[in-house]
Amino acid sequence: MKCVHKGCGKTYTDPDEECVYHPGPPEFHEGQKGWKCCKPRFLTFDEFLAIPPCTTGKHSTVDDTPVPVPTTAAPEVDDLPKVKPISNGPVAPAPVRAQERAPILPSNSQAAPTPRPEPESDDPSLPIPADARCRRRGCDGTYNADGNRQDEQCIFHPGQAIFHEGTKGYTCCKRRVLEFDDFMRLEGCTKKSRHLFVGSGRGKDGKGAGEERLETVRHDFYQTGQTVIVSLYLKKIDKENAKVRFASPTTVELDLPTTDKKRYKTTVPLYGSIDPEQSAFQIMGTKLELTLAKADGTGWPVLRSDSRHTGEIIQTGRAGRA
Repeated sequence: MKCVHKGCGKTYTDPDEECVYHPGPPEFHEGQKGWKCCKPRFLTFDEFLAIPPCTTGKHSTVDDTPVPVPTTAAPEVDDLPKVKPISNGPVAPAPVRAQERAPILPSNSQAAPTPRPEPESDDPSLPIPADARCRRRGCDGTYNADGNRQDEQCIFHPGQAIFHEGTKGYTCCKRRVLEFDDFMRLEGCTKKSRHLFVGSGRGKDGKGAGEERLETVRHDFYQTGQTVIVSLYLKKIDKENAKVRFASPTTVELDLPTTDKKRYKTTVPLYGSIDPEQSAFQIMGTKLELTLAKADGTGWPVLRSDSRHTGEIIQTGRAGRA
């Protein structure tokens, strides 16, 4: 039997086997992608699919994901009741139709990073983990150590996922669907004789199977009168080897290796002064959370001292993207 839970999809025989999955439906809003049941949000579809499941339960052949409640659309300007002016003075200009107004873009909007191309085949010198899944989009092939790889056939989508005006599909073919589950079941449009389980093992810097250095990670922060709470989103942080040092009242040193051979290392220059002794951190499944104790209780308009001030005021107690 195959589990239908989002984020699982394993074939199982023991009904009591643990299942790690997403109980909530997917959410796509203003280019960001994530699951309603947990907080991580990403710009690319591949990063969205790699979000670690947040709930542990039992496998199921029945999809019990809650159906999103449709929102009631606001009435069009033309549908509003017409009110005849009483005054004989100058006539006010007609209201601008909602669709004619320029869209309001978030101040922190950014273009989705260009994903690096997948290699054509697996590096024969690299081991393939048991039950590894094919990395190509649209293919759910699983590695069988006892099978003959000459018999494999990979059916996949070489293009990128595309979401436009409610429809979902891939850039490599013309098929479009409305529901996310139907999108995940779209059969690939290209065939290859073998699956791709590990690829070349190379990072973005092209230096073999070594460590990939990250220049930046997504982060946000909010504050109270006494503290600044910072979230740095990085999955699979190696808790045993990660180092967080409150080096001075105005700097935090980070050295964050991950279990999938990535590393984020930087020194953060802080906007305000902190009390290093009272500050703390916590490593979670998808992020590092810093609790910075303010030294003087003043408000921080930005997190870093080298960030440009936008003039916006970050409200205390409510998260705002940095």
